[in-house]
Amino acid sequence: MRRVAEALGTGPASLYDYVDDKDDLLAILVDRNAIGEFELPAAHSAPWQDLVKDFVRLGRRALTNHRDLARASMGVIPTGPNALAATEWLLGILRGAGLPDQVCAYVCDLLPLYATAIAFEEGLFMTTLSGMDFEAYIAGVRDRFASLPTDRYPNLTAMVGPLTRDVGDERFEFGLDVLVAGLAAQAHSR
Repeated sequence: MRRVAEALGTGPASLYDYVDDKDDLLAILVDRNAIGEFELPAAHSAPWQDLVKDFVRLGRRALTNHRDLARASMGVIPTGPNALAATEWLLGILRGAGLPDQVCAYVCDLLPLYATAIAFEEGLFMTTLSGMDFEAYIAGVRDRFASLPTDRYPNLTAMVGPLTRDVGDERFEFGLDVLVAGLAAQAHSR
């Protein structure tokens, strides 16, 4: 709070006229600087699965752009005006797809959690590996897995390549496909 106050040219006590505490300040930053960047498409502009995937991509991108906000988002239910608008939009898409209300409620937690976790992990990699080549890090992990005794780790050693593959957004998109396919199965089972 002191650093924020200094940047604003005031004292910490003055900030408490506007925010309750550090957590309140972080919630406002997440709502305005991350969720507030979302430009949600019209509800019927694409198939519901594509809209849901775009929603998660937008969340991840916004949190990655403000990488420390992903950490602040973990374990917090966002209730700011932008979060409420985004949740309302997502619920409209999901309910319009015929998903049961409880599934919709769980999805409003699961999908932002997925985007936040990925953005948080990417932020950790950027921080932890700053100055270190990510490829060198992955090569080290690859070498470690490959050096394991095959009699004790036959599957792990056989899967060194796939386990250490890093191709753009491939892993993120795979997880997103799995999540949305599971939602589609929920809609069809109804």
